[in-house]
Amino acid sequence: MEIFKQNRVFDFVSWSKYGLIISILLTIGSIYLFFGVGFNFGIDFAGGSTAQIQYQEKQAPMVEIRKLLTTNPHFDNTQVSKFGADNEIVVKIPYHENLKSEELESELYQTLASSGDFTIRKLDSVGAKVGDDLTKSAILSLLLATLAMMLYVSFRYEWRFALASIITLVHDIIITAASVIIFKIDMNLEVIAALLTLLGYSINDTIIIFDRIREKMLEGKKMQISDVINEAISNTLPRTLLTSLTMFFAVLTLYLFGGHIIVGFSLPLLVGVIFGTYSSMFVAPKLAILLGFSIERYYAKESEKAKKAEEKRRMRQLYEGGRV
Repeated sequence: MEIFKQNRVFDFVSWSKYGLIISILLTIGSIYLFFGVGFNFGIDFAGGSTAQIQYQEKQAPMVEIRKLLTTNPHFDNTQVSKFGADNEIVVKIPYHENLKSEELESELYQTLASSGDFTIRKLDSVGAKVGDDLTKSAILSLLLATLAMMLYVSFRYEWRFALASIITLVHDIIITAASVIIFKIDMNLEVIAALLTLLGYSINDTIIIFDRIREKMLEGKKMQISDVINEAISNTLPRTLLTSLTMFFAVLTLYLFGGHIIVGFSLPLLVGVIFGTYSSMFVAPKLAILLGFSIERYYAKESEKAKKAEEKRRMRQLYEGGRV
């Protein structure tokens, strides 16, 4: 499918300076959110229980529910929020060592009995020890996945391009994680799944562009690095946009129609797709230039490799012909 004329080359390198400024500002803002505001850890990591309650009436009496929960010391610091429809709510109960999970359902029925006719549709509980183990596992999984990506691009590309792709990858994860705080999403396993998915998507998008840049350089034409990057990104632009839009609309459908239960996965991934696409075009290639990549040195190195390969081939021919 042709979206842009094949011979049209856009000046992405010039536009990238604005992209870098935006990225720096967003990264600084994200770091501030991490340390100044912090994540709201869900029960997967903090421990506790989540009860999904549905009232038979048209609307759940939120004010009365909160008031009734304060009368029971087991439900101190409990959060109550709507869950999709007006007659459904989610009650998030912090971990309480004196409240056993098997007793929680009956306690909820007794405490909220006067608020109306309701049923507890779902009840999940995570102990403090399990939550701590899940936190460690989530951090480890993110670190190992990032390390694997770093090793892969380090072997595949010239080190400046490899470092640029790694910085871009971290940039995407930081901004996406900050969106979790902005949209007041609980930090649960769904968010970790979204971040791991983004790791693969973002590095793949960057690698496609870097591969095209390398192909352009190997063609042997004497071009400036900015011209090579502009042409490479312009050539891959239809593929990048089609892939990104397909991913974007698939995740948007999950967000709009998947319900509140998967918002922790769909919304961060939605943000990540946008920034992953933008950074692969406007951040990663520009970083490679700023890190000191020289196309002249690259051509010289490739020329030296070609000479050595030709010398080995000639020596092999002489050896096979019995002249050595």
